[in-house]
Amino acid sequence: MTLLEALAILAAGMAAGTINVVVGSGTLVTFPVLLAVGYPPLVANVSNTVGLVPGSVAGAVGYRRELAAHRGLLLRMGTASLTGGLVGAALLLTLSPGAFEVIVPVLVALAVVLVAGQPWLARRLGTRAPRGRAHVGPFLLGAIFATGVYGGYFGAAQGVILLGVMGLALPLELQEINGIKNVLAGLVNGVAALVFVFAADVSWQAVALIAVGSAAGGALGARLARRLPAPVLRAAVVVVGVVALVLLLR
Repeated sequence: MTLLEALAILAAGMAAGTINVVVGSGTLVTFPVLLAVGYPPLVANVSNTVGLVPGSVAGAVGYRRELAAHRGLLLRMGTASLTGGLVGAALLLTLSPGAFEVIVPVLVALAVVLVAGQPWLARRLGTRAPRGRAHVGPFLLGAIFATGVYGGYFGAAQGVILLGVMGLALPLELQEINGIKNVLAGLVNGVAALVFVFAADVSWQAVALIAVGSAAGGALGARLARRLPAPVLRAAVVVVGVVALVLLLR
């Protein structure tokens, strides 16, 4: 690896850490960079997942104030995310990516629609309970589990999908949902990373560079995202989601 390539991976890690905390889809920055410098797709994917874990931790810590009142939610949904991430990591090591390549753009497109139209949909359908009475039903847990499976397998736009699903189902402010999203995505990345460390070919050079960059980016992203008004944050999610969809369909 040349110095220029190392700097590119470091910069991509920082950008991905920032983007992941604000909205998600940071993998769409780091994964192509790893491919560009010569890593095989599977090695790039697993190394990217391991390297982004510190960024997820930094983002969750940055949102600790918003998360303080939702430990019960985090416990229930976190269990679903962990289980899904474990299944997704196992699928990556055993299955062909063909099916996921078909369904992922559909999931991302649906998530963008949910995020963009969530306030209108919630009023129209009357699905949101009064603020403070969040209920985690089977549908939401199933959606969180399924997103965890996808996140453990690849993870690009996992955050957008989580924001779309939880934004419609939970009676919480968008910033609170974004904090929960950071924890759930971090759990998925973390459990998948554990599987990959012991069962896959990981490039520790790439992991180290992405980890340093993503940790710095995660801290920066938390400071930035928490200052964004809900409409601006929602618009950012939609823009990133559309970009992710375009890239996935290429």
